[in-house]
Amino acid sequence: MISKILVPSDGSKTAKKAAGYAIDLAKQLKSSIIVLSVIDQRSLIAQTVPASETARRTIEPIEDYLREAAEGYAGEIKKLCDKSSVASEISIKMGHPVEEIVKEAKRSKAGLIVMGSHGRSALSATVLGSVSYGVIHNDKSIPVLIVRG
Repeated sequence: MISKILVPSDGSKTAKKAAGYAIDLAKQLKSSIIVLSVIDQRSLIAQTVPASETARRTIEPIEDYLREAAEGYAGEIKKLCDKSSVASEISIKMGHPVEEIVKEAKRSKAGLIVMGSHGRSALSATVLGSVSYGVIHNDKSIPVLIVRG
């Protein structure tokens, strides 16, 4: 029985589509959802966000900006869960997305990971890196449902 479903989200349309599948499945299985957003540490190389790009119109460290964005799109999925009466929680992590998704799935004892894929070719995924490809091949003990964009 799947009691917890992990739903990693990067805020993309594909991630939202995957969340919809996860919520429908959670309702049927009477499962809960863990919405995970990972702030990729590779994007935190001593940068700042220009004032014109922030809500407060101030110079804001990139880490704070990315955390706010991650909380925002994870919050959108939590609202969808609440609307569908599916128990959910949010987890925001910092690190390499593939590693953090697998760690969170193990930590939370998720029975399934439901995530979106942008549908890159194998060559493109190898060169550019594909999070869904990495999760599938990183840990074979947790089933992964991939939703195409």
